[in-house]
Amino acid sequence: MIAGYAENVDMNEIKDIDNFYLKQEEPFRSCLLALKDIILSQDAEITNVLKYGMPFFCYKQKMFCYLWNHKKYKQPYLGMVEGTRLDHPKLIIEKRSRMKIMLFDPNEDLPIETIEVLLKKAINLYTSGEIKQK
Repeated sequence: MIAGYAENVDMNEIKDIDNFYLKQEEPFRSCLLALKDIILSQDAEITNVLKYGMPFFCYKQKMFCYLWNHKKYKQPYLGMVEGTRLDHPKLIIEKRSRMKIMLFDPNEDLPIETIEVLLKKAINLYTSGEIKQK
């Protein structure tokens, strides 16, 4: 089994996820792969799946964040599904009603502590019961 993947994930899905990262150009690829590792290291209940053609991360099978490249700013970003419930100066809402994003310069070091704080706050929304689990 590949680290960070649930046992019930289809092998074709794993291949599709891997292909998503491999198709990215540098330095985006390295940035997105580092973000993936940071996200998966936060909790054993986090899984990585491909939804809507992008890598989504689920907490106990509930979508909680995703990675994508911002077309306008030409930067990778971390999207927080329940972003409107999270308050942080690095998160921007743009024209989204529910999600907020955090942009990254792929040529700079990632703000790991800030990312981990945001991820822990997001996970807490699920563990506290603020977001209902199935």
